[in-house]
This record gives sequence, C-alpha cells and structure tokens, in this order.
Amino acid sequence: MIRPMRPFKHPPISDFSLERVLYALSDPVRLEVVQRLSEVEEASCGELDGGRPKSSMSHHFRVLRDAGLVCTKGVGTTHMNSLRRRELDERFPGLLAAILAQHGRQQ
Repeated sequence: MIRPMRPFKHPPISDFSLERVLYALSDPVRLEVVQRLSEVEEASCGELDGGRPKSSMSHHFRVLRDAGLVCTKGVGTTHMNSLRRRELDERFPGLLAAILAQHGRQQ
C-alpha cells in the first residue's frame, strides 16, 4: 500500500526573517539549489541534488523551506521544489536578486 505524502510546512511571509534567509543562503549547496531554482519554474529534488546523498539534501531542503526560500510539494512519489521569489521580493525587496547576481559573478 502506498501512503500519501505528508504535506510540507512552509512559513507564512510574515514569519520570514532576514537572519534565517541569510543563514540558509550562507551554505554553498543551498545557494546552488536556489540559483538553479531561480532559472526554472520547478525541479525535483533529484534534479537539484548534484549527486549528493539524499540524507544530506533532505537537511538542505528543510533549511531552505524553514527560511521561506523554497516551496516543496509532493507530485506522485516525487518532491517538486520551487523558489518563493514573489514572497521573498515582497518581504525583502531586491535581496534575492542581489545575492544571486553576486553569486553569478563569483562563479
């Protein structure tokens, strides 16, 4: 018997904190995930893991969700992720664009 996926918890925009967002983006793996999600509408965890272990990536996706950066939903047996860009831009105008632009210059 296949169990339905438990829905993920995502903080409301009012709970976004600058400290959590910056902490989440301070890790190179998480910054890479956000960069890749900024280029597509949504992607599966497998498309974003870069060959890293599933257990490690589960932690990174949780940190990104808890900070409000990423929305994860279950589609069949796959977790699909999207960037919460509109909400982030509403809460912290220009922050994500500045961070992603700087990250792009450093690569």
